Formats: sequence, structure tokens, C-alpha cells
Amino acid sequence: MKIAFHGAARVVTGSKHLITLSNNTKILLDCGMFQGMGEVTDHLNGYFGFTPSEVNYMVLSHAHIDHCGLLPRLVAEGFTGPVYCTPATMDLTRILLMDSAKIQMQDAEYLNRKRKEGQPIEEALYNEDDVVKALGQFKVIDYDTDFEINPQISLRLTDAGHILGSAAVHLTLQDEGKTTKLTFSGDVGRYGDLLLKSPQNFAQADYIVMESTYGDSLHKDLEPIENMLYEIINQTCNIKKGKVIIPAFSVGRTQELLYALNSLELKHKLPDVAYYVDSPLSEKATQVLKDHPEVYNNGVKEVMKVDHDVFSFKGLRFIETVEESKALNNDPRPCVIISASGMAEGGRVRHHIRNNIGNQKNTILMVGYCEPNSLGGKLLAGNKVVYIFREQYQVAAEVRSIRSMSAHGDYEDLLHFLGGQDPVKVKQLFLVHGEYPVQQHFAQRLNDHGFKQVLIPQLHQEIEI
Repeated sequence: MKIAFHGAARVVTGSKHLITLSNNTKILLDCGMFQGMGEVTDHLNGYFGFTPSEVNYMVLSHAHIDHCGLLPRLVAEGFTGPVYCTPATMDLTRILLMDSAKIQMQDAEYLNRKRKEGQPIEEALYNEDDVVKALGQFKVIDYDTDFEINPQISLRLTDAGHILGSAAVHLTLQDEGKTTKLTFSGDVGRYGDLLLKSPQNFAQADYIVMESTYGDSLHKDLEPIENMLYEIINQTCNIKKGKVIIPAFSVGRTQELLYALNSLELKHKLPDVAYYVDSPLSEKATQVLKDHPEVYNNGVKEVMKVDHDVFSFKGLRFIETVEESKALNNDPRPCVIISASGMAEGGRVRHHIRNNIGNQKNTILMVGYCEPNSLGGKLLAGNKVVYIFREQYQVAAEVRSIRSMSAHGDYEDLLHFLGGQDPVKVKQLFLVHGEYPVQQHFAQRLNDHGFKQVLIPQLHQEIEI
């Protein structure tokens, strides 16, 4: 049996891990798009490292684009097997992939209009028809259910606490007369998340493929998220009379922001300005979360006893059309604009940043992880000049961050996630979905906790297990 790492290998994006049994049965764990990798992004997304038509089964851990975003291309290139995931992941993936296709086509059209003579024509990776075809291959499985894919392969999904529907993947594999238990963490959420239940414990594994995004960090801020939001919005909007632009992923992060802002209103502390969510996808994702109240933690359920809609508050408006979005840039009044994507690599938020980055009255507030080569990563790094749609802009706006607003667990959460495992019985632990220096630090921390066989695979590396 072999496992190969065709994405999220020493980087935090593009999740794709391929298991091959001795009879050549192939199981793909996730099929994510690379994001924010600079000039090499298009090349990485154009080459799988394996032949899609040879893959028999796929398991999707959750709906984020860096885990599901290349699924339509996988199908277009020949994959015809089932895609297993939770019901909520299917609901979210449907809207995320349709939005991804639309954004790709819109961005390609925009860049082609700006294209200079001699530059190549931009093409989308896939279109909406490709998405519809891929969704037709989805098969849903509930949490905590043992599902037999075939006599050799059994699948169980447990709640990973990362976003709505997110799962850790547990495979029991019968191969050459022996039984192997392999766990793929997907992305691990936080214990004590604002909205969701904590990640579940899981049965002993022989091999673990483990995310490591924040493997050397603790999400410790000096103040609660609500207080930091109040301070930043009040300072920018009420004192400087500027705008707060918040790049935020449509699934998870946007709902956390709305919940925190709603909490400020319940405490009569919400600054009296206009709040816009400029992402049709975010509105759809918020509705999907409302449709699944069973995922909320006890803290949210208590709030719902006094407030039936924990994602709505005075002054909030969801923006639908492109014309409405453009109008925000021509409106000089102070406001808060929450818009996708979280790394500022695509979508409407790039236009909002472009139109507001040159004014020192404004604030760009980053609220989660950004790949270093992404626009968000460069802003967080303190770059004074950035490129947006291939044009150069001076960074005059203030750049702030709330690091603790992450759907990824820190190293304490990751160790907690592994807490039910006997390290001696884990034959190999593979670290994925992290920057290499971070992974090296986390590997040493794992060694200190008894996990002696820790490997950090390279892109496309194949390993016998």
C-alpha cells in the first residue's frame, strides 16, 4: 500500500492525498485548489500529479476551496467514481464550487479586458456545467457511521469542528491479508470555538495524515474578539471617518464575525455605522448554517434563547449585485465591508481593497491565516507596495489583524485532537497543510509527546505504508 501527497505538502493549500492499494485501487482524500501561491499557482492547479481516470473513490473532508476546489476539473479529466462526504459538506460544496466557477470566469474576463498585447489569454479552470457534473457523483454519509465502500475499504467520518460539516476521515483498509487503520484529520477546528462543537475523539490509528497550519502558534489575543472589533471599528469609522475592509472566507469566518458583531449589539456596544456583507456566497452560506442548528455549541444555544437570529443586527445589509458592490466604493460614508475571499486572492474584496488601500483613514482588517504569497499575506507582512490586478498600489491604509479568529486549531488544539492516541501504536504521522518551518517545529513538539515517527512529505512524494 502506498500514499502520495499531491497537494498541501509543505504549503497550506491544495489538499490532495492519494492512497493506492496493492491491487491498484486508488482512494483520493480531498481535491483542493492551490491558492495564493504567486506565479506558480496556475501551474500547480493545472497538474494533478496522477491520472484522474485511475482514481476509484474520493473522500472530501470539508467544503473549503483548498480542499474541494479542483473536484470539477478532476471529473472533467476522467474521474467517474463516488465522492463521499457529510450532508452539510455537500450543501456547502454546491454553493462554493458554483461561486468558484463564476469568480474564475469573471476574473478571466476582467483580466482579458486588461490584457496587453503578447500576454496569454486567461482561462477559467472549469465552468458551472463542470460543477453540476461533479456534484452528481456525491454520496453523503452521516457522522459516526461505519460505511463499507467495498469489501476492502470501510469509512467513518467524525466531526472535526472546523466548519459546518467538516470531518476527520477514518479508513479501515484490508490489503494483502492485513488490516490498516488510517486517519486523515482534514482541518482541525478549535476547542472552545465561537460557534461550533469541539472536534471529536477517534479510535486508534496506525497512520495519521495531520494538518499543521498553526503547529507553532497559540491563538492568544490580549482581548476578546468582540472588544478588538469594537476598538478597530470605533477608531476607524467614528474617529477617523474611514472604512473597515475585512477579507473573510464566506464559510465559517464571515459567520463568526456576524456572531461577534451581534454579541456587541446585545451588549449595547455595537458602533452605529453601516455593515455590509458583500458576497452573495456568504449570504447563502449563512443560511446553510442557520439550517443546521444541531452543529452549534452550548454557548450559541444559550444566546438563541434570547435572540433567535444570532447572525443579524442593526445596520447589517447583504449586498447582492455587482452594481450595489461598486456603489459602496463611491459612497464616502464610514462603514464596515466584509467580503470574500479571506486571503484577498479573489472575489469582490480585491476591488474594495484596491479602492481603499491608498487612504490612511481606512483599515484593512485580516481575520485569519493568509498564505505568505497571497495579497492578504503581503499586507500582513507589512509590504508598503502591493499589486492588485497587475497594477501597483501604495499601502496607506492601516493593516490590522485578529489572529485568534481562525477556524484552525493552534498547537494545543492539535495535540488535544491527538490526545486519544497511543503514540507508540502510531506507525507514522505525516504532517501536511502547513508551512515547512512551522511543520518542523510541530514535528519536534510531537516527538516530545511520544510521536517518534513524524514525516513531512514533499509535493508528489509517494511513500510505502
